[in-house]
Amino acid sequence: MPYIDADRRPAIDAGDAPQNAGELNYAISKLVDAYLIEKGGLRYTHINEVVGVLECAKLEVYRRLAAPYEDSKIAESGDVYEVLK
Repeated sequence: MPYIDADRRPAIDAGDAPQNAGELNYAISKLVDAYLIEKGGLRYTHINEVVGVLECAKLEVYRRLAAPYEDSKIAESGDVYEVLK
C-alpha cells in the first residue's frame, strides 16, 4: 500500500498530479480500488483483469518511453553487450 502523507491524499483524489513515486502508486491504487468496487468487489476475474491491465500499461511505458531512452544512451555512451557486435 502506498502510504503517503494524509494531507496529500485529498489533493491527489481531487486530480492533482502526483509529485513522487509514492503518490503515483497511491493514485493508481485508488483507480484500481474504484474499478474493483464498480465491478462488484473482489473476484478472481476482476483481480485478473486489473493485473493484466497493469502489466500491459507497464509494458507500454517500457516500449514507448524506456526503450527509446535506453537506445539513445547506448548511442551516446556505447553498448555494454559485446555479444551483439
